[in-house]
Amino acid sequence: MSAVPPSGPGAHAPEPSSVSALSMSQLLAAMRSVGSGGLELHSTLDRICRTAAGLADARYAAIGVVAEDGNGLADFVHHGVDEAAARCIGRLPDGHNGLLGALIHDPVPVCLGNLAADLRSCGFPEHHPAMRSFLGVPIRVQGEIFGNLYVTEKRGGEPFDEADLHMVRVLAGEAGIAIGNARLYEAAKQRERWIDGSVAVTTALLSGGDADDALQVVAEQARRLSGSAAGVVLLPSDEGGLEIVAVASDRPSDLLGAMLPAESAIVAELLAGQSLFMDDVASDGRLLTEYAKGFGPIMMVPLQSDGRVLGTLVTPRVRGARPFTRAERTLAVQFASQAALALMMADAQRDRERLAVFEDRDRIARDLHDLVIQRLFATGMMLESAQRRSVVPEVREGVGKAVDELDVTIQEIRAAIFALQQDPAEVSSGLRSRVLREITMAAVPLGFKPTYRFVGAVDALVGDLTGKNLIAALRETLSNAFRHSRASRLDVVVDATATLPDGRPGVRLTVADDGVGVPRAGRRSGLRNLRRRAESLGGDSRLAPGIGADGAGTTVVWQAPY
Repeated sequence: MSAVPPSGPGAHAPEPSSVSALSMSQLLAAMRSVGSGGLELHSTLDRICRTAAGLADARYAAIGVVAEDGNGLADFVHHGVDEAAARCIGRLPDGHNGLLGALIHDPVPVCLGNLAADLRSCGFPEHHPAMRSFLGVPIRVQGEIFGNLYVTEKRGGEPFDEADLHMVRVLAGEAGIAIGNARLYEAAKQRERWIDGSVAVTTALLSGGDADDALQVVAEQARRLSGSAAGVVLLPSDEGGLEIVAVASDRPSDLLGAMLPAESAIVAELLAGQSLFMDDVASDGRLLTEYAKGFGPIMMVPLQSDGRVLGTLVTPRVRGARPFTRAERTLAVQFASQAALALMMADAQRDRERLAVFEDRDRIARDLHDLVIQRLFATGMMLESAQRRSVVPEVREGVGKAVDELDVTIQEIRAAIFALQQDPAEVSSGLRSRVLREITMAAVPLGFKPTYRFVGAVDALVGDLTGKNLIAALRETLSNAFRHSRASRLDVVVDATATLPDGRPGVRLTVADDGVGVPRAGRRSGLRNLRRRAESLGGDSRLAPGIGADGAGTTVVWQAPY
């Protein structure tokens, strides 16, 4: 049993004559096999393992991919052990100890006749197949150690000889070229995916819509591109910490609205625009939140553009998952910067749209005051004059009622003018006032003002987070109504005395119209957004028949606990 170093005192290289013509033919065929096939990295590693086992006439082969920091293995690809046996063995080698760990820190060719007799060996786990003979050589990609190629258990029970070592070393050199090409291909595909994700975010954000929905798009794309368990967007809170405002996850999450407290050691770093990367956030202890316990590797990158930090994008993976690579970290930072720029552009676009709405409201208010009220006032005076000249009691009474109705109408128009001219900053921040503001804003595109009704102490009972999501749901529903429903009537009810299906008290928003109803085909992203908002709070959202004849139209019911 001896290690065969490539150079140094006592080193010797196998003589070319030790490789037979048949073996040379096999080696050439193996090199062709390694260089052929697809460019996907994992399939390339599988192909190298399979080829090495055949070339050395070994039962098993494996490639241990060294982690970026040189501490342990980031991946372990094996050949010869079937799936059932691999499941029984359990966890793959991590390279932190034993012979595999020693080869990481001292990457030299090793040839052993009895693996168990080597002092560096730490034995095999339960259910692992017996392995005696061992041959390992380093794989270099562009001069840097990528990992080690191992073959074990030569068929016939013979030890590996110098000819085997020579052929595997040559194969490892060819494998380094193939792996280098595969890595370049994987890096190019990875960059392409992130670029496509950035384009999707920019397109979604600039197509209009609610700001909260825009943040949700960022979270969903970040989660998908990074292969994480969740995508989370945090924005600065009034208390100095960071608030979770968007969560993308396969499973229902109660993270929405959670706070990262200001006293957390990393908040200042994040708000200063620094990126943070951790291999195991659960054991780090700096987050000061219980939500970190379920995650392992995590990226926390700033949403910043032109020196302005808008918030933080977080992509955690489950505990035990592989850490994020340098390439993934760089791409995530670039994606976050692009998303921040798109968010700023979307904000500017919404500001322009709001300005256009306010200008239109000012124009409508002036027209109502200068034209409509003056004409109604003149009409009232004409009717009063006609009333005085009439001698028929019924006519005088009817004209008097018409004049009274005109007076009421003038007062209502004046109230509408006041609402149109009022600065949004002057409006009360209570939920009732915000609901009325949304209804008033919707009256312009609808062509009529929806009716509304409040049940219970809306402002006192409904919390800020639920109220914020209720307003967003109302805005989405009203937007759908004037874009798609072609309704002539719209009823809005906010009931703060509702009881949810699980018995908890809550608030229920009901928006009913007499339009054409929800089409069977077409996009339903708005309805999904409503349901997602409700479910994130522990509530639900559903559709019911409308208030038109024979149930025509749509009724949207959205409810959540206080």
